[in-house]
Amino acid sequence: MMDLSDQLEQITRQPTLLIACDYDGTLAPIVSNPSDARADRESLVALRALAHLPSTHVAVISGRSLSDLSEMMGETDGIHLVGSHGSEFDVGFAQEISKEAKELRDRVLEELERVAETGDGFGIETKPASIAFHYRNANEVKAQEAVRTIESGCAAWDGVHVKRGKMVIELGVVNTNKGKALETLRKRLGASACLFMGDDVTDEDAFAMLTGPDVGIKVGPGASAASYRVGDTHDIAKLLARVTQLRQEWAAGADATPIEEHAMLSDQRTVALMTSAARITWLCAPRADSPAIFAELVGGPSAGFFSIGPSDSALEAGQRYMREANTLETKWGGLTVTDYMDCSGARPTQRAGRTDLVRVISGTGKVRIEFAPRLDFGRVATQIAIRDDGLVVEGLPDPVVLRAPGVTWEIVKHGVHETAVGEIEVFGKPAVLELRFGTGDLSEAKLSESERRSQTTKFWSKWLAGLSVPEVMPDLVRRSALALRGLVHGPTGGVLAAATTSLPEDPGGVRNWDYRYCWLRDGAITCEALVRLGSNAEAIRFLDWLLGVLDKTAAPERLAPVYTITGHELGPEAELAELPGYMGSRPVRVGNGASTQLQLDVFGPVVELIWRLVESGAPVTFEHWQLVEQMVQAVERRWMEPDHGIWEVRVERRHWVHSKIMCWVTIDRAIKIGQSYLGKTRNDWQELADTIRDDVLAHGYNQEARAFTAWYGSDELDASVLLVGTMGLIDPEDERFVSTVDRIEAELLEGPTVYRYKYNDGLPGHEGGFNFCTNWLIDSYIAVGRERDAWALFNEFATLAGPTGLIPEEYDTKSGRGLGNHPQAYSHAGFIMNALNLAACS
Repeated sequence: MMDLSDQLEQITRQPTLLIACDYDGTLAPIVSNPSDARADRESLVALRALAHLPSTHVAVISGRSLSDLSEMMGETDGIHLVGSHGSEFDVGFAQEISKEAKELRDRVLEELERVAETGDGFGIETKPASIAFHYRNANEVKAQEAVRTIESGCAAWDGVHVKRGKMVIELGVVNTNKGKALETLRKRLGASACLFMGDDVTDEDAFAMLTGPDVGIKVGPGASAASYRVGDTHDIAKLLARVTQLRQEWAAGADATPIEEHAMLSDQRTVALMTSAARITWLCAPRADSPAIFAELVGGPSAGFFSIGPSDSALEAGQRYMREANTLETKWGGLTVTDYMDCSGARPTQRAGRTDLVRVISGTGKVRIEFAPRLDFGRVATQIAIRDDGLVVEGLPDPVVLRAPGVTWEIVKHGVHETAVGEIEVFGKPAVLELRFGTGDLSEAKLSESERRSQTTKFWSKWLAGLSVPEVMPDLVRRSALALRGLVHGPTGGVLAAATTSLPEDPGGVRNWDYRYCWLRDGAITCEALVRLGSNAEAIRFLDWLLGVLDKTAAPERLAPVYTITGHELGPEAELAELPGYMGSRPVRVGNGASTQLQLDVFGPVVELIWRLVESGAPVTFEHWQLVEQMVQAVERRWMEPDHGIWEVRVERRHWVHSKIMCWVTIDRAIKIGQSYLGKTRNDWQELADTIRDDVLAHGYNQEARAFTAWYGSDELDASVLLVGTMGLIDPEDERFVSTVDRIEAELLEGPTVYRYKYNDGLPGHEGGFNFCTNWLIDSYIAVGRERDAWALFNEFATLAGPTGLIPEEYDTKSGRGLGNHPQAYSHAGFIMNALNLAACS
């Protein structure tokens, strides 16, 4: 049998844990007068701390009446109390028992009072559904006589239920016990495992109900069904302190896979994230911004996962992408799992299509499979049915099935959810599992797995072969390009800012945002990076997406900064209180409050993208020219207003310097496009560009700070102002830009990362370095002629990529781990443009 210490480590990692115990003899020592039984203070502190942890429930199940137990416990603070051996779950219980039961209880009380009069030291405790006869303080001979009288008398009456404890016999008029009470709590709370502690004979009913991962601990001597034993209440206090520590570590994500170690799969409809051990911990369906069906990444195992691995879990896994595709290969010795999302045929661009996640197990060995889908981030009970050749997930509006011929399944209950656990032994012939979203068909696909894999590989590799990849870290550039294309929504042309929600910028803090949407700025920058590599298709599709958004918008200056990937307005930002968050970072959010902000910089990247298309010789049309005019119109009407800025800080609007720079970029690039597309210059636009530039130079540069600062009139540094030189508002050789680069280097650069800013942004906690800001500083080094520094920082930045080459939003210099949503479009677009700029100056 496993050591108790190891068993506690295991049970405290359960998705939803119920910790329950008796009061007398477990939390409080047994004393002569029950009213003097005080619980160990350390035990109460531990129970209250546990009750506040996510997915953790605490209950005290006592033979005392509920009112008495409540008085003894004091401030329960989230702890469930159950009295009278499970008869009382709430204060109003006494009014709910039948008239006949009350009359029977009163008759039992009269009989026990007569017995009590036969000697000294007897005590009677009246409860709503039972009467307890205590004889701890009575003469031993008299006590035995009294018990025999009770057992042959009222204890034998019809409708009377007997419970025996330490020096007490209790006669109830409702048939219940602590075991039934424990099961009721387990079902109510959806617990996947239970830890129960007790000392009395009446606790054996609870121990008898334990099964699977449950753990029972007996306090003191005596025969017991519990698997483990401790000496006394002091040992329980120590044990609860240890359980609290372990559960807090679990809630804080001490075992969480580093963000950057997650790989991505995509079919341009949705995105899945997978650990290095081939465990899928994130997948939303049918789109990337839909509710998650696997959300372990931010909700722990109870929020859903899909794992495949060797039955011998001691084997170490190695993982890599196939070089020219978004196909993953995970190996353990002679066993291999190959994962991809089916991109055969015209699937990625079809509006009405489906997603197939294909998992191929090859090699030799026994394999364990756990399929734990959870509807709506695990907030809706999930049922699974076994069918020929696979499984059906029930209760979804869109059908979901797992085709898995040859796998023998067992359905395991985890609270309100079901998990399918299967084993298969592969030898020679691969086993193919297909998770299909959008169909209930479990029959064999018309195309063979090898043909679908081949077509999927060609979907990515043929596109990749058409790029002009620089000789600066070409493999990472290719992987970044594939990541960006994987974030493009094929049916609409919208571009995800990242694949996830609520991966923290500050572990354990509240800086957790939903990036599964299309920001105008992020989408344009992503497409610009791909245009510069030689692929214009994504940019054209994105501009089509934006034109569709504008068709539904009253005026271009009323554009929101962010929309869904289908081009619709976001709903209100909401919090999923049920989820513990990655590394205990709560809240987990869906939606994004930035959708209601005014961000005047968003027009600049759109016009910059169109200018890049013009430079590349792409077929820019009159509709694109009209789009340019609309962006100019928006700037003309609002550039002088304060806004919320690129960083979306939740403070009052300000005159952000970066916003003004990008308003200038809008007009400057529009002038260039007009000269190229129409062969003429708009003088009024040139005057506007000059006015904005003069305003930035007059109010954005702080002489004392020797830098362009975050907003007009401030002395705070902000990495976003580096664009004043790299985008051409002033000459990069201008001393004001050179000194700005120097100041940002001195104040915001730390190791391989650059912080966005260090001023108060209205939120608690501190974030990591922002990877895209590091890209900006690298480009700024190039612009001011510091190429050696640019190479040095670029080489350091490249080390932040995870083992499969993916880069999240931020970097924590203290822990050396990635932070923020993943993979982040900004980070990969910035890396690509750094590589191109360094190649150009070599």
